[in-house]
Amino acid sequence: MLLKVLRTYLRPHGRLLLGVVVFQFAQSIASLYLPSLNADIIDNGVAKGDMAYILRLGVVMLLITLGQVACAIIAVYFGAKAAMALGRDLRGAVFHQVGAFSEREVSKFGAPSLITRTTNDVQQVQMLVLMTCTLLVSAPILAIGGVIAALQQDVGLSWLLVVAVPVLLLSISLIIVRMVPQFRLMQKKIDTVNQVLREQLTGIRVVRAFVRETVETERFEQANMGVTLTGLRSGRLFALVFPVVMLVVNVTSVAVLWFGSFRINDGSMQIGALIAFLSYLIQILMAVMMATFMSIMIPRAAVSADRIAEVLDTESSVLLHHAPVTSLRGKGTVQFRDVTFSYPGAEAPVLHHLDFEAVPGRTTAIIGSTGAGKTTLVSLIPRLFDATGGSVLVDGVDVRELEPDLLWSRIGLIPQKPYLFSGTVASNLRYGKPDATDEEIWEALDIAQARDFVADMPEKLEGPIAQGGTNLSGGQRQRLAIARALVKTPEIYVFDDSFSALDTATDARLRLALGQRVANATVIVVAQRVSTIIGADEILVLEHGEIVGRGTHDELIGSNPTYAEIVGSQLRAEEVA
Repeated sequence: MLLKVLRTYLRPHGRLLLGVVVFQFAQSIASLYLPSLNADIIDNGVAKGDMAYILRLGVVMLLITLGQVACAIIAVYFGAKAAMALGRDLRGAVFHQVGAFSEREVSKFGAPSLITRTTNDVQQVQMLVLMTCTLLVSAPILAIGGVIAALQQDVGLSWLLVVAVPVLLLSISLIIVRMVPQFRLMQKKIDTVNQVLREQLTGIRVVRAFVRETVETERFEQANMGVTLTGLRSGRLFALVFPVVMLVVNVTSVAVLWFGSFRINDGSMQIGALIAFLSYLIQILMAVMMATFMSIMIPRAAVSADRIAEVLDTESSVLLHHAPVTSLRGKGTVQFRDVTFSYPGAEAPVLHHLDFEAVPGRTTAIIGSTGAGKTTLVSLIPRLFDATGGSVLVDGVDVRELEPDLLWSRIGLIPQKPYLFSGTVASNLRYGKPDATDEEIWEALDIAQARDFVADMPEKLEGPIAQGGTNLSGGQRQRLAIARALVKTPEIYVFDDSFSALDTATDARLRLALGQRVANATVIVVAQRVSTIIGADEILVLEHGEIVGRGTHDELIGSNPTYAEIVGSQLRAEEVA
């Protein structure tokens, strides 16, 4: 999977990679040529006392070294540019793929894991490419070229290469084999830390309300300690690599000098050749070390690439039609025809054979007990999920056949838990209509009963909004979410229990103002309070995913036991209050 990811996302940057190979090759050739020049100076210059010869070759060595430095800088620049471009493209691909997911796929992976895959996992693959460009390209050139150059200096010491290289490979391989499982475990531990941290930050009010700070602190410490211990285990193993390499290099160097001294003594070898042989041997071992160092990074990057590819290869359950409808003639009619919906792995469907129609100019309300399937029902209209049976139609066209942007442009969804983005009041309200004027925004705020608290902000429409709207109360967030939908002026309004955080008086004023604004639109309201839907043109009573009653408030109160029970329970609650 790692090769697939690299092949796909490095292909557009082939020129950069070619530049890395060319300049790394030039740098490696220079590295292989310098020891032979050094040997030549010692054996033919120093030994004969020819200072001119020494200076001439010294200048050549200096020029080659400067060229080597220039090649190294350019190669690293090209490699870094290719690696950063890969990271950018991978993050963009993952973000684009996640953006196409339905809620089903997002729930399957989990938000913390998706964040880790987009950041930490991409970084691991990116670092592999960077290190490959700076180390691995030159390693085989230095290793093979070093062997050839060393044999040219002296064949008699070649048996040291045959011993040293396998010993180094075997030693480091034993360490790497034990490190690979730790890398895989590390990514899972990071997922866990992200999950715990996200839950604690999002649910900070609940944590404090139930005085669970100590418990949550211990929970985070456990997750944090899991990452720490895994990191320590892999770190201890990694710490062995360089001592092992240096031990082999130093022992081999001593052996070269020891056995080389005998060959110099009997005239079979010159001093310069011995020094050059030692330089080549060290280059060979360093090349082997670089290759094995890369083999340490490859398993971790492979784990990360698998996790990235898992996201990229996951198809959304909400698929684009092969020939989507790009225009509609109606004004926002919504129809449910024998709609059934089941969550993956569920024993029974959440919704059973639903049939109803919501038309422009009328308000269709949905009420039912907790878990009846109300939110799931309205989630099928904008295709947050797709029905597993039957069909949901907008203006007579199945939503699965509609071009997504066309469908979403016609729907204003106000979710049960309103979410505001970091920015300003204006930027949030312009989310569905970027070119909305200030007058349109203030008009929407008026209807949503949000003008007063926005006008009280020092910056008015430019008042800051924290991520998630955490600097506002629940009722203020709900009213801004309603205003955001109103600015968009869609043909279909879907209110998913969007008035629950409002007091009764604000709720009444908002519904009165809202009625005039959405008089010609299709309005679907999910509510818990009967007072919110008492004036609806049609009320659907949902129980265990089935419609058990439909009609106006007056019709249902006397004919539907479920609705009558809901009304009665709320009246008793008001009497007690």
